[in-house]
Amino acid sequence: MAQVKSSSKSDPNYKVIAENRRARYDYAIEDDIECGIILEGSEVKSLRMGGSNIAESYAAVEDGELWLVNSYIAPYKQAKTFGHEERRRRKLLVSRKQLADLWSATQRKGMTLVPLVMYFNHRGMAKIKLGIAKGKQNHDKRETSAKRDWARQKSRLMKDNH
Repeated sequence: MAQVKSSSKSDPNYKVIAENRRARYDYAIEDDIECGIILEGSEVKSLRMGGSNIAESYAAVEDGELWLVNSYIAPYKQAKTFGHEERRRRKLLVSRKQLADLWSATQRKGMTLVPLVMYFNHRGMAKIKLGIAKGKQNHDKRETSAKRDWARQKSRLMKDNH
């Protein structure tokens, strides 16, 4: 799985807009895919100001198209006449082969499409990274939490010894 790179001096346009940190706790992410997203002008302006949330959203393949459902983009105050709906469905852009793979993963294998990160790439285009995931059971979540706690304790012990 590729991680989204952190901002650097060579990429002045790169900026993480929203991140779904809970997704890696609730789901076992098996693969991820980068998608383009169709936005209105006021939505882009609002995203540049940092007003969005993808924690409660998901993606779905419907009628041969990929949609982002229930994502929140704050209203842009200066766009009085031509504003946007805050929680409207937004179309995601992927290739036909990727769309077919996503459809088969969700329909046949019982996977879920979870948005992980929304960001502006190095060209300044809004992108979203979707995770192809399988839901975790409660015992899996406890196991993940225990591993994380153990790693924190280990790092504290290493710092104390040095």
